[in-house]
Amino acid sequence: MLFLEYPPCSTCKKAKKWLDDHGVSYEARHIKEQNPTASELKEWYEKSGLELKKFFNTSGMKYKELGLKDKLPNMSEEEKLELLGTDGMLVKRPLVIGEDFVLVGFKEKEWEERLAH
Repeated sequence: MLFLEYPPCSTCKKAKKWLDDHGVSYEARHIKEQNPTASELKEWYEKSGLELKKFFNTSGMKYKELGLKDKLPNMSEEEKLELLGTDGMLVKRPLVIGEDFVLVGFKEKEWEERLAH
């Protein structure tokens, strides 16, 4: 399982602690240093069954700087994926990628259902 995180992020720290406390094994990846590619994001987005908008870190400074709230509705799926692939700080985190699922953000109940044994 892949765990994408931004280590200074408090939500990522909580999520990582949760994984450790529940004995879930994972490979950690720093989202800013190893930015997900557009093709990885496309695969994860399709696997997740979520709207693509859920993959954007809408509360991030980068999102606001680029005025994405107004731009996203007029962009194609391809353009959105390309944009997400340019900067890990645009991507909502943490992300957990399993064999047949993707979790975006840290919602304990959702993680409990999907990951706890």
